[in-house]
Amino acid sequence: MHCPFCNTPDTRVIDSRLTPDGKVRRRRECVSCKERFTTYETAELNLPRVIKNDGRREPFEEAKLRAGMTRALEKRPVESELIDKAVQAIKDALMRCGEKEIPSRQIGEMVMDALKDLDRVAYVRFASVYRSFEDVSEFRQVIEGLEQET
Repeated sequence: MHCPFCNTPDTRVIDSRLTPDGKVRRRRECVSCKERFTTYETAELNLPRVIKNDGRREPFEEAKLRAGMTRALEKRPVESELIDKAVQAIKDALMRCGEKEIPSRQIGEMVMDALKDLDRVAYVRFASVYRSFEDVSEFRQVIEGLEQET
């Protein structure tokens, strides 16, 4: 780690602590100029690439996941903290799966499961777009399925 004050490449760690958000906070001291500074470290975790329905492959984008969920939850009484937790849970599941690539369909199913727990109206909204409902009977089937679960 280079010293931000004198750019010497040699620093030593004085103290290390884990922060509540999972980062490692390190207090460092420059061996040359004796200045102290703090660094924060996070583990670099690779999420799988997404295989789109047309066969294209692209990097996973949390912003797209969040946007889809937020759109479905628009004007619904769901706290943003719960949305953040659901997005993080999906990302965690993707990292744990250990796959290098994952079909977008599988991610969509994970989103629908999360929305079902958060808000059933948002679940029906997302499912109607995601599964390309053609008529009212498909809405009815999904709603009846939800009623049977409760």
